[in-house]
Amino acid sequence: MSEAQKVDNRPSAVPPAAGGVDGFFKISARGSSIGREIRGGFATFFTMAYILVLNPIILGSAKDKFGHTLDTGQLVTATALVACVMTVVMGIGGNLPLAIAAGLGLNAVVAFQIAPLMSWDDAMGLVVLEGILICVLVLTGLREAIMNAIPQQLKQAIGVGIGLFIAFIGFVDAGFVSRIPDAANTTVPVQLGAVGRLTGWPVLVFCLGVLLTIALLARKVKGAILISIVTMTVVAIVIDAVADIKSWGLTTPKVPDKIVDSPDFGLVGHFSLFGGFAEAGALTAVLLVFTLVLSDFFDAMGTIVGISAEAGLLDEQGQVPGIGRVLFIDGAAAVAGGLGSASSNTAYIESAAGVGEGARTGFANLVTGGLFGLALFLTPLLTIVPLQAAAPALIAVGFLMMTHVKHIDWDKFEIAIPAFLTIVAMPFTYSITDGIGAGFLAYVVIKTVLGKAKEVNWLLWAVSALFLVYFAIDPVEQLLGVK
Repeated sequence: MSEAQKVDNRPSAVPPAAGGVDGFFKISARGSSIGREIRGGFATFFTMAYILVLNPIILGSAKDKFGHTLDTGQLVTATALVACVMTVVMGIGGNLPLAIAAGLGLNAVVAFQIAPLMSWDDAMGLVVLEGILICVLVLTGLREAIMNAIPQQLKQAIGVGIGLFIAFIGFVDAGFVSRIPDAANTTVPVQLGAVGRLTGWPVLVFCLGVLLTIALLARKVKGAILISIVTMTVVAIVIDAVADIKSWGLTTPKVPDKIVDSPDFGLVGHFSLFGGFAEAGALTAVLLVFTLVLSDFFDAMGTIVGISAEAGLLDEQGQVPGIGRVLFIDGAAAVAGGLGSASSNTAYIESAAGVGEGARTGFANLVTGGLFGLALFLTPLLTIVPLQAAAPALIAVGFLMMTHVKHIDWDKFEIAIPAFLTIVAMPFTYSITDGIGAGFLAYVVIKTVLGKAKEVNWLLWAVSALFLVYFAIDPVEQLLGVK
């Protein structure tokens, strides 16, 4: 974020007296406005609305131990319902512009690692247990203590890493970057476009969207990100109507035949809390819950810190306001995801799009959550935004978050090296958790070899030990006879 932006976003020393909605959410006190919050809420929704398509695809494409699959229509309803409720709860209870929905990566673990070992009800029961355990960690103060134990510059690195990560997601989702098939027999993992060059109309929409977004940002146009998303969606609809396009990916920008569709709540409430222990064995179930907890714990932590930093909401000690409530709500979202059969829900890094539009309070969540609520009935209309039209927002926000790199002391290797590993590991491993783990382990090791082990908070030692197990989970499972 530029210095000018910082000045614009900094609350005044004596905020104007405000009551009602403004006072409750501290909108004026945080240097925001109702208009900014509404634009931010819309921007966040449109950059994460893909989850309404992607989560049902991931969960619906897998079979449980007994060969059962989940209904796509019911999964869309479950995904929208939990996202709606928990995003609103986070907005009111946490007062942060931090939207919540089914966690990518977490849903893949549920679909492809857990479900094949038990029934879907059992798998969702383990998700509920994961969320309960996270809530317990919050209530004991352990989760907040861990966050407070992280050095401020390492937190800055987490935010920068997330920025690169979501920019990479944008490039990949839009088809600007793609994985080179293994059959190509090359050591180069990714390439430009699908065949080493840009081809097709969808990628053109993305490129034009990026140019439009950065142009609007450079001219400091209010609503730049949202204007770009809406404009490029309209362009995509027109192009799809007149051109012969093989595929847009997950979402095709077509005007739907019908706007309203009835939600199907058939999956809500279908879970078995301890069935997975009987079906897969206690040790396996415990390891599966551990994997979910560790991934959710640090993905959410990194997201909360990164989004709060980008919004300029961290206090002088680098702490998130009301962090206890925020962390508890995030844990409750995991519980809600299991109860609704939508997989574990968590805070979304795409919330940065709303922050980029000026959102600074939980009021933006009311807008985002409301749109997810509408999606229960208007799914055909609200899912026509193709990834190529939404992804430019992720590129722009990645730039804004990248600017925090200047706060890291690159001449001090004991923090610079862990910060570097945190930043690069996130996009390179496609995981926030892996990036945080790499940074934590490097920080502990470097402090130790420099004879400064006593400067490391004991919680960082404990967490780093857990990450060591996390990274070595395969040999650990083999030693324990799980595999």
